[in-house]
Amino acid sequence: QVQLVESGGGLVQAGGSLRLSCAASGRTFSSYAMGWFRQAPGKEREFVATISWSGGSTSYADSVKDRFTISRDNAKNTVYLQMNSLKPEDTAVYYCAADGNRARLRLGKGDYWGQGTQVTVSS
Repeated sequence: QVQLVESGGGLVQAGGSLRLSCAASGRTFSSYAMGWFRQAPGKEREFVATISWSGGSTSYADSVKDRFTISRDNAKNTVYLQMNSLKPEDTAVYYCAADGNRARLRLGKGDYWGQGTQVTVSS
């Protein structure tokens, strides 16, 4: 079992930055691929980024590429999402997820999900 708790959301002006964190419980954190997803009001949840168990491989949605960076610290059981050059369309609840299969995670079918953290970008 893995429990995930996100933090770091908030209100920021367009062009600003935020850093989200996702703290995981459990001794097997380093064996899971991790990902970030988001859901805006009235829209379906969408993929944002994933990272392999080692941190050596990452992938991003086209909409956030070159602005967002996913990283992880296995010693701290934490995954991060650095968000720069934020836009109003980035406003959403951001969710952290984990799965042993990164391809499955990328499809939004992760086994474990956090409760989400709100990010609001004002224009």
